[in-house]
Amino acid sequence: MHAIHPEQQYEAFLAEGRFMLLRSRESGRCFWFPRVVEPGTGCTDLEWVEASGRGSVYSTTVIRQKPPTPNYNLALIDLAEGPRMMSRVEGIEPERVRIGMAVRAKVIREGERALVVFEPA
Repeated sequence: MHAIHPEQQYEAFLAEGRFMLLRSRESGRCFWFPRVVEPGTGCTDLEWVEASGRGSVYSTTVIRQKPPTPNYNLALIDLAEGPRMMSRVEGIEPERVRIGMAVRAKVIREGERALVVFEPA
């Protein structure tokens, strides 16, 4: 029997409404993007842990759309657990998202896919 690839497992968690991260048992570090070994160490003693959902905006930009399509932001979010991930901040005008802004994750559905976005905390 083959193990489920980490990306597929992550997507399955999202489909359940759960935001999970991989953590190395040896180092205690969480990392993002899901993979089969811990970056930098190659450790394979990995476990899934529930993300706190807390983070802060590291970087942001506004993606401008041709009207009537609304603009949106693209942001790098520093998670409380350590990793940095790309997402977007919703619930606020894209131009009002600021570096250092405290945010909280939520799992949403877009079409057939579940994904993590953030809202101001």
